[in-house]
Amino acid sequence: MGRRGVALCFIGTVWPLSFGGKMEVQLKHRINFDFREKLNAVAEGFRHNYCYQCGACVADCPSHNYSAGFNPRLIMLRAILGFEDELIQVNSEIWNCTNCYTCSERCPQDVRPVDVIIAMKNLSAKMGKAPEIIGKISDTVTSFGITTKATSLTDRRREELGLSHVREYPVDELRKIIEGD
Repeated sequence: MGRRGVALCFIGTVWPLSFGGKMEVQLKHRINFDFREKLNAVAEGFRHNYCYQCGACVADCPSHNYSAGFNPRLIMLRAILGFEDELIQVNSEIWNCTNCYTCSERCPQDVRPVDVIIAMKNLSAKMGKAPEIIGKISDTVTSFGITTKATSLTDRRREELGLSHVREYPVDELRKIIEGD
């Protein structure tokens, strides 16, 4: 990589100190180019570079509709600016994404925000910064082939509703895929 200058990101309101035109700003964050390169190396992670912040991804997002704190446009902005400490952590907002792909369908730039969010989730997990429940779900999938183990109550309720029993999944085949054999 070539030599780069320092880029700074200023977040928040700029307050005038006097009528003399001087402004005070609070330095909130340095752009983390290393994080951007790390994200670029993960499958589909590079797509954040093409987001021009139109906000189309937010309109029908079910996670945003139920949690005002979740905003795919702001997640993309944080990825562009390299906010690794905010995005790659156990309690990051990325874990609230339902992976429904609505944002990707609405994006006029074909950025596919959900793919970038999934890339960040994968990066988080690889760095050991995924919520504990993610590990438990992974263990359940590896053991039973599905995210939730079927119990006798599940079978009884399905029978009451006239549904067939939950089928067995080829867990050995799944393990081969996971292990890469």
